[in-house]
Amino acid sequence: MKAEGLYDPRAERDSCGVGFVLNLDGRAEHRIVEKGIEVLENLLHRGATGADPDTGDGAGLLIQMPDAFFRAEAERLGVALPEPGHYGVGALFLPPGGKELADTKAGLQRILLEEGLCALGWRDVPVDPMAVGATARASMPSFWHLFAAEPKGRLAGEALERKLLTVRKRAERELGSKAEDNSPNAYAASFSCRTLVYKGMMIAPQVPKFYPDLRDPRLVSAVAVVHQRYSTNTFPSWPLAQPFRLLAHNGEINTLRGNRNAMAAREPRMDPGVFGGDFARLTPVL
Repeated sequence: MKAEGLYDPRAERDSCGVGFVLNLDGRAEHRIVEKGIEVLENLLHRGATGADPDTGDGAGLLIQMPDAFFRAEAERLGVALPEPGHYGVGALFLPPGGKELADTKAGLQRILLEEGLCALGWRDVPVDPMAVGATARASMPSFWHLFAAEPKGRLAGEALERKLLTVRKRAERELGSKAEDNSPNAYAASFSCRTLVYKGMMIAPQVPKFYPDLRDPRLVSAVAVVHQRYSTNTFPSWPLAQPFRLLAHNGEINTLRGNRNAMAAREPRMDPGVFGGDFARLTPVL
């Protein structure tokens, strides 16, 4: 957001609810997703709403990549997936429809090709818009899962993660204008071969109602990270809901300013070698 009148984004504050549940033996099961949702709902008091009591500042959860679930969904869509770890899934917030959506999807496919990857297929994520408040519906994007891989399935692990990161950063910068909430046309809640994020501009009990996937017993994980957002003097939006791609944040935004400045100072000294080319494709890092 930009400074306007008496409002200065540097003075923003927040204080949220964060939870974490896992199987110590690493066993993936749907029970962990259910427990994660239970923890999230028990953090309801750590969340906030505005004048619309049915629109929350944001809530969601991060889980491990549910390969069996996506393999079944891909088969239903006529998409052949490589072996686990050799494909990534983008959980994308895209324009609601029309030419803007078509152009954004085409742009994503172009960037994937330019980075040596390909789009294996698209999944229209099932959602229930009536599970969230009117304010959230008014700014709601469309929701897509994009399956991506190296054409011969050779990239995996860290190498594939780096490629997916590059695609995501380029997409955020290159595809379309910024919305009023400063989110790009192509926002990835996650884009990874390891993890998957379901989140949005809602309160905790709405999350499993909005995303029917979360009630599917095929959706399994050994880990769930959950977040219920409480923002003070901030404006909620779909992208600002958490968890983010590697963490869930709880604290004062003003403590981030020094970290942001430090990261900006590091950018000229970052080694682009592992990304195989011009590091400017990934900047700004934050």
